[in-house]
Amino acid sequence: MTDGTARTDDVEVNLDIHLAHSARMYDYYLGGTTNFPADREAAGRALAVFPYARSAARANRAFMRRSTQLLAEAGIRQFLDIGTGIPTSPNLHEVAQSVAPDAKVVYADNDPIVLLHAKALLHGTEQGVTAYVQADVREPGDLLDSARAVLDFTQPIALSMNALLHFVPFDAQRITEGLKAQLPSGSALVVSHFTQDFAAEETARLIQVYTAAGTPVAACTRDEFAQFFTGWNLLEPGVAATPRWHPAPADDTEHITDAGASCYGAVAIRP
Repeated sequence: MTDGTARTDDVEVNLDIHLAHSARMYDYYLGGTTNFPADREAAGRALAVFPYARSAARANRAFMRRSTQLLAEAGIRQFLDIGTGIPTSPNLHEVAQSVAPDAKVVYADNDPIVLLHAKALLHGTEQGVTAYVQADVREPGDLLDSARAVLDFTQPIALSMNALLHFVPFDAQRITEGLKAQLPSGSALVVSHFTQDFAAEETARLIQVYTAAGTPVAACTRDEFAQFFTGWNLLEPGVAATPRWHPAPADDTEHITDAGASCYGAVAIRP
């Protein structure tokens, strides 16, 4: 991979390793090894202006685990995770299938490096199903067509978009409403999103760093975040900083401050 390319299933994947990528920066914050010098340099600049980056990534990952477990325990057996990112165990299917071994999980992402590691996401239970779709959330029709090969859209589906929508700032609301419209009654929407409400100066500088690295990102207010769930019923505690949403001491993020998370999280059910 010294030239920045790799192959998977006889497809050449261009990783652009000389350019920083948000997924690889996120992997670095989580202590992963799937990142390159450009990613580490950009992450270093981000940490210099936003020292909460590591705790925010951990809090977001823990929110994913808790929301998935809660929904699986509530009886949902189908999960669509868009913006999957680089696999970091426990992944969503591991959480869901630990509660419900027959759960079906579809991952979707458009990042070439996630495609390269996708096979790590496919080791689920024998009773359940795990699948990966290479698709862009900005083209939701194609994404959903692929997901329908695995998921039954007449039965409830938990749609997760964690730490994703702030990377599509001008389309986030439209994309969310379009996806919601395709899901049946009893489905769930799980979203976490970057916010400036808790650490305004630091997050403003972080936005500048990401933009300079070629990745536009936008923060939202609490009211803007709540609009993603319009028409659906928010589960308790409603909109909250990610560590405050059903906190669990076992995941070691309960002590993270709201500023240290700088993300809202919420889960809602379609009536």
